[in-house]
Amino acid sequence: MSFSHRLEMRQAQSLVMTPQLLQAIRLLQMSSLELSAWISDELERNPFLEAESPDSPARQAEDNRRAGVDNAPAAAEGDAEKAERPWDAAELETSRAALESNLDASLDNTFDPDGPSLAYAGHALSAGRGRPDDLDPFARLAAAPDLRAHLRGQLGAARIAPRLRLIAAVLIDAITDAGYLDGDTAADLDGLGQRLGVTRAEVDAALALVQGFDPPGVGARDLAECLAIQLREKDRYDPAMAAMVARLDLAAKRDFAALRRICGVDDADLADMLRELRALEPRPGRPFETAPVTPLVADALVRRGTKGDWIVELNSDALPRVLVDRAWYARVARAARGEAEKAFVSDAWQSASWLHRSLDQRARTILAVATEIVRQQEGFFARGVAHLRPMTLKSVADAIGMHESTVSRVTANKSLGCERGVFEMKYFFSAAIAASGAGEAHAAEAVRHRVRQLIEAEKPDAILSDDALVRMLRADGVDIARRTVAKYRESLRIPSSVERRRRKGAVG
Repeated sequence: MSFSHRLEMRQAQSLVMTPQLLQAIRLLQMSSLELSAWISDELERNPFLEAESPDSPARQAEDNRRAGVDNAPAAAEGDAEKAERPWDAAELETSRAALESNLDASLDNTFDPDGPSLAYAGHALSAGRGRPDDLDPFARLAAAPDLRAHLRGQLGAARIAPRLRLIAAVLIDAITDAGYLDGDTAADLDGLGQRLGVTRAEVDAALALVQGFDPPGVGARDLAECLAIQLREKDRYDPAMAAMVARLDLAAKRDFAALRRICGVDDADLADMLRELRALEPRPGRPFETAPVTPLVADALVRRGTKGDWIVELNSDALPRVLVDRAWYARVARAARGEAEKAFVSDAWQSASWLHRSLDQRARTILAVATEIVRQQEGFFARGVAHLRPMTLKSVADAIGMHESTVSRVTANKSLGCERGVFEMKYFFSAAIAASGAGEAHAAEAVRHRVRQLIEAEKPDAILSDDALVRMLRADGVDIARRTVAKYRESLRIPSSVERRRRKGAVG
C-alpha cells in the first residue's frame, strides 16, 4: 500500500444559511409586536430606513417615482435657494404692534411674557397646571398599587412604636408577590432579629401585626398558616378546623375517613368544613398580581363578501411598514469620501433593501397561508367550532406550494381575526379522529368542544362518567377511546365525574 498526494474536483450541493436568509427566517416567525420592536431598532440604526407615513419624504418620493415624476432636483434647488437668500423682513417682524396686528388681539389678553402664569377666563392659572397635557383626564389616574405598597400604606396608618414599625417594614419587603413571607426570612426569624438588633419577641409581634393587614392571610410562612389566619378572621378556627388545617395532606389525598376521625365530626360537618376550606384564598397576593398581558393582535382579517364568499386581507394596523429613502441614499453616496464611509453606506443600503424585500415577502406568505386556512376551514367561519375539519401543516403546505417548515414558521405567533373572535393560526390545525361509520373524520378540537358541551349540559343528579361520554360521542359518529376522552377533559381543566359529584355536596 502506497501513500500519495493528488488533487480532485468534486461537485456537490449544500444549503448555505446566509445572514440574509437567517434574517428572513427570523422575521417570518416573529409576532407583530416583536416585529414592531425589532423594526424600531432598525430604524434607529439604519439611516436609509424610514417609517411609512403619508407626509414622509420617502413616501412622497416613492409616489413620484411610480408616477414617473422626479422632483428631487427641483426640491434640492428650492432648498438651496431658501438657504442662500436673506431672510424676508416679514419673517423678522416681531414687534409688539406687528404681533398684535397678526393675532388681531392684544397681547395682554393672550399671554404674559413676564410671568409663568396663563390668563384664562379672568383667573390666573400657574403654568404647571395650565399646560394642555395636564388637562388629559387619564394623566391623573394613579396606577394600581402592588401588594407591598398596599401593606406599607396600612403600616403608615398604624399607631405603633417606631421600633416595631421598622421591623414590620423589613418584613413587608420580604413578602413575595403571592403574599407569603419568603422562604429565607421565614426560616430564620432569629437571624433577622440579630441583624436588626431586636429580640425574637419583637419580630414575632411585628409579624403578627403584618399578618393582621389586608388582604387576609398575607405574611404567612406556609399554606396552613395562611388558611388559619383567614379562618380566625371569619371566627371559624375551632379545634375541629384547626385539626383539619394541620393535616392538609389528608384533604389533598381525599382520605375522608381519617379526617373524620382526627377532627371528630360526621359526614355532614366534614362536607361543610371542606366547602369552607375551598372558599379560602391560597394566594393572598393574587388581587395585586399585575402580570403584563400581551394582547392578541390579528395579523389577517377574515370577512364575508357581498356574494357570500370569504375575503382574507392583512391587518394594516399590525403590519409594520418601512420605506427605503432612495433620495437620501443618492445624496449620501455622492458625499462619501473615505473607504470606511463608502463601506458603511453600501452595507446600510443593502441591509435596508433586503429588509424591505423581506417584509414584503413575509406579508405575502402570511396572506397565502391565511387564505388557505380559511379555504379549508370554511365550515368553522360559517357555522362554528363544531364544524372544524382535520388539517395539518403538510396539507396547507402542499396546497400553496411551500415547505412544511415555512408554514410552521408563518403560523407561529400569528392569528386570524373574524366575526367569531381572534384565533391563533395554530388553533385551526387539528389531528383527525376517525368516524364510527363511513363518515368524514372529525377534528380533535371539535371533539374537545363537544366534550365540554356534554359536561356543561349534565344534570346534578346525572353526572356523566368518561364511559358515558364515550357512548354519547360514538352515538354522534365519533370513534373515540376512553383514555382520549379523559385526556381532552383534563386539557379543558374539567375534574373527573367523582370530583364533580363531590363538589355538588356529596362526600364519599
